[in-house]
Amino acid sequence: MINLTKIIAAILVLLALALGGYAWMLGRQAPPKTAVTAAPISDQAKGQQANTYPVVVATKPLPAGQVIAADALRVEQLTVNPAGAFQDAAAAVGRVPVLDLSEGTPVMENQLVSGLALRVGEGERAVAIKADEIMGVGNKIQPGDLVDVFITLKSDGKDVDRSQARLLLSRKRVLAFGSSSVDGLPSKTADKQQQQQQVQRTEAARTAVLAVPVDDVNRLTIGDATGRLMLALRNPNDMAEPDPKLFADLPTALQPASIRPGEPRRPPLEGLDRAQAGLTAVDLVTGGKSIAARPALTEARTISAGARTAQPSTARGGLQVEVIRGDRSETTSY
Repeated sequence: MINLTKIIAAILVLLALALGGYAWMLGRQAPPKTAVTAAPISDQAKGQQANTYPVVVATKPLPAGQVIAADALRVEQLTVNPAGAFQDAAAAVGRVPVLDLSEGTPVMENQLVSGLALRVGEGERAVAIKADEIMGVGNKIQPGDLVDVFITLKSDGKDVDRSQARLLLSRKRVLAFGSSSVDGLPSKTADKQQQQQQVQRTEAARTAVLAVPVDDVNRLTIGDATGRLMLALRNPNDMAEPDPKLFADLPTALQPASIRPGEPRRPPLEGLDRAQAGLTAVDLVTGGKSIAARPALTEARTISAGARTAQPSTARGGLQVEVIRGDRSETTSY
C-alpha cells in the first residue's frame, strides 16, 4: 500500500515537472509570436497611408456659368478617388461649371458644361434649321462638314420672274444633322461605328444645326422662315468666300440712336450689336432697296401734290402716282 502511494506521488511529481517545463517553453516562445503579429499590423497601417490619389479641388468658390481660372484649382492627395475627378488641374482650366462649387470641393467632369456647347466657337451660335433629304444633299451631310447656305425666295404666281435664289451664308460648319452630332461618343469597334453611321444616314433628318456668327443669325433665321434653304456641301480645303465689301449692308430693323453734337462717329454695328439691331424680311428680299427708295418716293409724292395744287389741268395726261407693292413698283396716271 505504501509502495503504491509512493508510485502515484512520483508520477504526479513528474507530471508537474513536465507541465512546468512546457509552460517555460511557452513563455520563451510568446514574445516572438507577439512581434510577428504586430509586424503585419504596422505594414497595413503604412499601406493605408500610402493609398492616396491626386484629385483636383477648388481653392475658392466657383460660380456656375463662369470660366474656371488657373488660380482657382489645386491638386490634393485624397484617400478617395471620385469617379470623373481630374488628376491634372490644366484639364479643368477654362471649363465652366453647371452648378456652384464650394471651396475644397473635388472638381468632376459631370459638374462642368459638356456636349455640343463646347464645339461652338467664340462669337458663334448653334442654330437649328429645318432639314430634309433634298436640302441635306440626299442625307449625305455629316457633322463636321462645311456647307454653303443658299436661299430660294418665291414670289406669287403672277411674278414668277421675280423669284430669286442666292447665296445666303458661306462656309458654315455643321454641328449636327439629324440624330448625328459632332459631340457623339465614338463606338467601341469599327463595325459598330459603321452600323451606326448607316442607321443615321437612312433615318430622315428633320433638323440641321450650324455654327453661325452671331451677327448672321438673323439672316439665317428669317431666311428659314420666309424662304427655302438649301445646303451645298463643299470641300473643306476650299477656302473661297464672297467679298462682303462688294455689297451694301442691309438696313437694320432697329435704327441706332442719333449721335449728339460733339460725340465721335460710331463704328459700324457688329456682333451682338448687329444682332440686336435685327433685320426685316423685306430688306432681305430687296437687299435694302425699299428703304433707300422711300425718301425718293416721299419727295415724288410731294412734288406731285404741289403740281396738282398749282396746275391741276396743265400736266399732260394727268397726274402720276407711283404705287409700291412689296418689291414691285407701278406708275398709274389719272
